[in-house]
Amino acid sequence: MSRSSTSPSDRHGTPRTPHTPDSPEPSRAPDAPDSRPEPDGPNAPRGQDARTPGGQDARTAVTVFVALGANLVIALAKAIGGVFAGSPALLSEAAHSVADSLNEVFLLASLKRSKRAPDDQHPFGYGKERYFWALLAAVGIFVMGGCFSFFQGAEALSAGSSEDHSGYLVGFAVLGLALIAEGSSLVRALFQVRGHAREAGRGMAAELRRGDDPTLRTVLAEDSTACLGVVFALLGMWLHMVTGEVAYEATASFLIGALLVYVAYRLARESRAQLIGEAIDPVQRRELRRFLEGQPEIDTVTSLLTMRLGNDSTLVAARVDLVPGLDSEEVEEVLVRVKTAMTRIWPHADQIFLDVTDASARDRAKAREDRQALDETVAAVEREDREG
Repeated sequence: MSRSSTSPSDRHGTPRTPHTPDSPEPSRAPDAPDSRPEPDGPNAPRGQDARTPGGQDARTAVTVFVALGANLVIALAKAIGGVFAGSPALLSEAAHSVADSLNEVFLLASLKRSKRAPDDQHPFGYGKERYFWALLAAVGIFVMGGCFSFFQGAEALSAGSSEDHSGYLVGFAVLGLALIAEGSSLVRALFQVRGHAREAGRGMAAELRRGDDPTLRTVLAEDSTACLGVVFALLGMWLHMVTGEVAYEATASFLIGALLVYVAYRLARESRAQLIGEAIDPVQRRELRRFLEGQPEIDTVTSLLTMRLGNDSTLVAARVDLVPGLDSEEVEEVLVRVKTAMTRIWPHADQIFLDVTDASARDRAKAREDRQALDETVAAVEREDREG
């Protein structure tokens, strides 16, 4: 299998000039038409003014810092208010905010560590660090938030609780401020997701399902559950104050715990898929296949495999059968030209491998089946986006 001899694109998506130490860059004949089909729509190549990985990470880091600052202040206020009011729901929310604060530290670590340069032990770089730290954040939400909330609910049911009205007022004031702070952080995260969706040419719902930044997705999930958890705590405290039944606050704690466990499960499942090795978006996979099939020197694309190595790094491995009559020098020129064009059109495809093979009748039939299956998958995704 032949590895791409082109240099990866830079951090801003601008392709570098290909360079091969052992041979000069292949030249194109003046009258040779450029057969590279340029993708259009949401996956078209972006210029310098469009979203870049570095700019996206900077905005994500600001979003995480905003959420971290809000959660640290809110966690302290909730803990003091919960102890003063003797409220299990408020103490559950304090644990929720502490878990979120620790998770944001994990996410900040992921932003920095995932940018380390490749080395001998990690030749494809450290992009998957982001998925690992997102998984740890999910575990933190489950253990520190969900489990503690269940414990608070059970303890309230078994021990009972009695608050005076001053305690209720303190609790309501703390939760009101928490809702404002958490809501502000959520609004910022939603604005960033909306920007990503607009640049990708799809709706908010589709971006939430298919967005490729686990850090932003985790912050959005934390802020959403934090706002909903505050609402549960407010309702539990209000019903407790009106009826005198602590069961309402205990129920609020159980609901907060169930919400956190569910969010932790969803985030962990997504991180698991990305750590194992997940293919890129099916729309881009189809574009890659069509690009390769559109090259005049390529007769059949017998297989195309992709894997996300990080937010801005993708491995592309393809087996291609070339048209007859090409000598070894022409084959090398074709491979270098195709890889260079792919890196220019898709800057995130920085690890490209093309393997020249002789396709059998069975290989050709399998290639047709793969193409049809991919078309059906893309149609299903587009239909889901329209309905969403």
